[in-house]
Amino acid sequence: MDVFTDVLVAVSAYLSDLGAAITLPFLIAVFGLILGQRLPQAIRAGLLIGIGFIGINLIITLMAEQVGPAAEGIVQNLGVDLRTIDVGWPSSAAIAFGSTIGAVIIPLGLLVNIVLLSTGLTRTFNIDLWNFWHFALVGALVAAVTDSFWLGVAAAAIHIVVVLALADLSAPWVQKYFGFPEISFPHGTSAPYIALAAPMNWVFDRIPGFNRLEADPAAIQKRFGVFGEAIILGFVLGLLLGIFGFGFDDPRGDSIAILTLAVSLAAVMLLLPRMVSVLMEGLIPISESAQAFVKKRFPGRKFYIGLDSAVAVGQPAVLATSLVLVPVTVLVAIALAPMGNTVLPLVDLATIPFIVAIMVPIFRGNIVRSVIGGAIVIGLGLFIATATAAQFTSIAAGAGFELPEGASQISSLVDGANPLTGLFFGAAGLGGWTIAVLGVLALAFAWWVSRVEKRRDAARLAAERSESEAAGQT
Repeated sequence: MDVFTDVLVAVSAYLSDLGAAITLPFLIAVFGLILGQRLPQAIRAGLLIGIGFIGINLIITLMAEQVGPAAEGIVQNLGVDLRTIDVGWPSSAAIAFGSTIGAVIIPLGLLVNIVLLSTGLTRTFNIDLWNFWHFALVGALVAAVTDSFWLGVAAAAIHIVVVLALADLSAPWVQKYFGFPEISFPHGTSAPYIALAAPMNWVFDRIPGFNRLEADPAAIQKRFGVFGEAIILGFVLGLLLGIFGFGFDDPRGDSIAILTLAVSLAAVMLLLPRMVSVLMEGLIPISESAQAFVKKRFPGRKFYIGLDSAVAVGQPAVLATSLVLVPVTVLVAIALAPMGNTVLPLVDLATIPFIVAIMVPIFRGNIVRSVIGGAIVIGLGLFIATATAAQFTSIAAGAGFELPEGASQISSLVDGANPLTGLFFGAAGLGGWTIAVLGVLALAFAWWVSRVEKRRDAARLAAERSESEAAGQT
């Protein structure tokens, strides 16, 4: 048993070191071969996806390096005590894979996914194995709270069920808005926010005046012309963030830092969509092959390919919303400090696009709605991150993670502030029996989503028949 565990730990550590930019291309190439693609086609698709991910990560890293110091400057200038440091998703992933749950998460995730596919409780086949770390992190938190490895494993499995169901539920929005046929996002960061965005959008639709506000990128650019372009928005936000973060104590040095930040954010607005287009060039042939494979071998059944929501972060409304939310998030964290928030958003400010990736389609690309909705969910999430910080820090120490200098506790905006993290953490605090209750509720939720999907299919087929009959009559 020890040898088996050691092997699993070694595999998890290796995948963590490789990262998504290496792991996913290999899996995509293998998946392409299974779908019947020729070897050169499969290799090309995998490499393009890998290149796209490397480009996306480089740009997000650039954004994090530029935005983090400005955010720290704003907090210091206002004299607010935010002692829990946001170490970002790369550290969170390393911590998750380095935990005891991380050692078994990949075989566990594949097993749960296959069982749900075979029973019809999901349509999503999640090939984004590297991002299984999200499930491992939640499992590790539950294991730490309950002092039980097996309850942690159970929580990770239940988390997978919930995220797959949310991916199925949000798939129509994702496919229609982004133009991704047969794709879903079973991403631990993005998927949970459908549960908050959908009711908020229902409320927004019923606010007189506000429900008629057009604020998608096209409408904004039409109203403001060149000043509504994405790169101008990035530049202006960079200037404002830099001015408030760096000030002018050192006119020469601070002006350089401000202008560098402004041009860097303008570059992010231009380059990130282009990197996503490279990634999509590799993804589209795989998606087409998958559709043909399913239609031939499973007539009458429908499957989605589960992918990293990184494929959506370059969409103009997602990117614009995220940049506006960078300073808003810092201000929200400061405003909530007297109410108990201790988290200083830093590294994960650059990964806000993953938080809003599914929210934006639900808000129909409306940037104003997306910013308001994003600010609300992030504000609530900061309290979750504060509540889980002690256990998060304990898990990090157990995985060998060294705390940043001067930090007493750490957390993450991406997963530490996630609503599902809060749900599982809160349930575990009530006792181990609550994990069993969550398991029953998760399966019931997956069953309900499968019924919703069938009703959607029936409505779509009825609409297609009506269109066909109308065309025949003309």
